[in-house]
Amino acid sequence: MKKIMMTCAAVTLGAGGALAEGELNVYNWSDYIAEDTIANFEAETGIKVNYDVFDSNEVLEAKMLTGSSGYDVVVPSIEFMARQAQAGVFAEINKDALSNYGNLDPQILEILAVNDPDNTHGVPYMMFTTGLGYNVQAVSERIDADKIGSWDMIFDPETAAKLADCGIAVLDSPSEIMAPALNYLGIDPNSEDKADLEKATDLLLSVRPHIRYFHSSQYINDLANGDICVSVGYSGDVLQARDRAAEANQGVEVAYAIPKEGGQVGFDMLAIPDDAPNAENALKFIDYILKPEVAAAVTNYVYYANPNTAATEFVDEEVRNDPGIYPSKDVQANLFSLRPHTPRYDRSLTRAWTTIKTGQ
Repeated sequence: MKKIMMTCAAVTLGAGGALAEGELNVYNWSDYIAEDTIANFEAETGIKVNYDVFDSNEVLEAKMLTGSSGYDVVVPSIEFMARQAQAGVFAEINKDALSNYGNLDPQILEILAVNDPDNTHGVPYMMFTTGLGYNVQAVSERIDADKIGSWDMIFDPETAAKLADCGIAVLDSPSEIMAPALNYLGIDPNSEDKADLEKATDLLLSVRPHIRYFHSSQYINDLANGDICVSVGYSGDVLQARDRAAEANQGVEVAYAIPKEGGQVGFDMLAIPDDAPNAENALKFIDYILKPEVAAAVTNYVYYANPNTAATEFVDEEVRNDPGIYPSKDVQANLFSLRPHTPRYDRSLTRAWTTIKTGQ
């Protein structure tokens, strides 16, 4: 399946801009929608979509908390959305306006309700795991087989040192890197204990000399091109890199592993900012995404599982049976989800992350 980075006529939105009727302003993760989803929505509804992208929850959160973003639909991960909803950032979802809401998996809605009571402020878009993308040949030439697919590739200084020359990349997302570091140490990945944070910080500082860069989207092309050999990444992003490498036919084979020690499972949500200028169009867009064929087309293109039970029959068999997209029950047993951080802990986490990135 050909994967091409979607090019959109994106506009930079800000407060005070005049917005005509019949528009919709979407702010989504990079490489996170099917190639024709926006065009098809525009053709079906006559609504003009302005589509911008980001590559970390922290970037989105800063824009949301500032207010007056001009966006109508944004896509935060559930733990970030929960905290932002408490701050009054998002409007309540009018489920009566969503004719396709019943397609969603009730078990997933129940899980999400822990962070979003009664599923008030968000509609699930896609599901993901966070794990390891790696260049099969480069890694196998440098480390023992029992280390491949383990968090040792990132968190064990001796193993990471052997991979440093071919390039290690890490997400520029403090919450999504600190959590597996805590888990690797046998600590609750949602711990907010100061001593636990210090232990995880020391662990990351011990491997910092072997990390080439921190970025939350650059690794996709770099893995595909063979410019790096290991990255902490989102499941679908790494699988897109796998496809790009195969298409380029330059001898680079990319694989994705959910580490045997466990990894994060997450959900990205469709949410409507409380000051959205085109809230009715936002509901139309969300309802469109909930159509089974539309949700399946997104999954087939970006390699992220969707929470839409009616879409399953339209998901390509090779995608549906890929354990990197739909993990087995045994793998699921080792997955963990994140909870919203308290503001106090978040400040400590931000300071620790700055220390880790600078290596000081």
